[in-house]
Amino acid sequence: TGKVLVESERVGREFEWVDPRDPKEDVCCLNYSSGTTGVPKGVMITHYNYISNAIQYNHLPSLHPEYEERTKKANWLCFLPMYHAMAQTIFITCGPKRGIPVYMMKKFDFLQMLESVQKFKISNLIMVPPIVVALAKSPLTKKYDLSSVTDLGSGAAPLGGDVIREAEGLWPSGDRKLRQGWGMTEATCSLLGWDPNLEAHPSSVGELNANCSAKIMSVDSEPYKEVPVGERGEIWVQGPNIMKGYWRNPRATNEIFVDDPATGRWMRTGDIAYLDSSGRFFIVDRMKELIKVKGNQVAPAELEGILLEHPSLADACVVGVTIAGEELPRAYVVRKEGEKVKEEEVKEWLSKRVSRTKRLDGGVVFVDAVPKNPSGKILRKVLRERAKEEVGDKEVKAKL
Repeated sequence: TGKVLVESERVGREFEWVDPRDPKEDVCCLNYSSGTTGVPKGVMITHYNYISNAIQYNHLPSLHPEYEERTKKANWLCFLPMYHAMAQTIFITCGPKRGIPVYMMKKFDFLQMLESVQKFKISNLIMVPPIVVALAKSPLTKKYDLSSVTDLGSGAAPLGGDVIREAEGLWPSGDRKLRQGWGMTEATCSLLGWDPNLEAHPSSVGELNANCSAKIMSVDSEPYKEVPVGERGEIWVQGPNIMKGYWRNPRATNEIFVDDPATGRWMRTGDIAYLDSSGRFFIVDRMKELIKVKGNQVAPAELEGILLEHPSLADACVVGVTIAGEELPRAYVVRKEGEKVKEEEVKEWLSKRVSRTKRLDGGVVFVDAVPKNPSGKILRKVLRERAKEEVGDKEVKAKL
């Protein structure tokens, strides 16, 4: 007797393979959003999205005057999981398209990463912030020959200037500049890049990819309006790399897309940023992660960047916690090995560098590690729930 693989013909049709006829409509892969602020959603990336983003990502590097020679010498190292949009687009598609060898790690291990860079003479380190922090601050880094590395990149979350300078300082020549990038699963992967002929700005995440459009929109009132250069707002984007929609979730799809009769369909990214006069973008933080202190918007990523400049701290995460009806910033920090800095010392150190509303009045908690997903993004919702349990609407107590 045969085995029943599906319960009915109707259910079976969902698994039926259909030859792709329209690359703009046929789904190539179903990736999932990181779920760092909510429930992960299936992102429908079409064949057209995938190929478009690969071409976009490869375009700007091709403008380098020594592109062909550099490409011949290039070796890439991938330590991201294959279900991550960055791993798929950059390491599975873009690298091979350029003819660049890509070395794959089964899973990330910092020591093995350093060994691989030395052994395979890796030229490009394309990282996420926690790995950049480890590279900059770990004493192990100086035990390996990293001279083959010519290009440094980071994406997934903003980096503080001090961490960037520390990472760049590993190469005494001073000619290695770390360039931050920006993208999202809903945009296949990449939205911004860097013209290699232009000087990198340490805090910027670059300029728009070819055939992409973006605008910075107001967030506090409707109807939403485009804000002037230099002002903060939410990034709205459109381009051939923008997803078809969320898998079986029309409500979420309708919430993220805005149709403009004059300019077409725009996708709301949920990221707060600003644009300078040169067309460079600067990411502030996720809208959902902003902490509202006395009517002011406080960006956790900004405070984390400053905390990482503290000589005794190795990592940090800031979340908002409501105490006595007021939302306040609360930091979870990791001490460097052998350091004994106290809560009040961290709070006082930060208060000298920020405005009153950005002080850590929600408290400072020392932890062994900041929780992160496999791609290196901070799992804020985990610490947000912990903060509620620890202090809630009660008096703040030190957690040592």
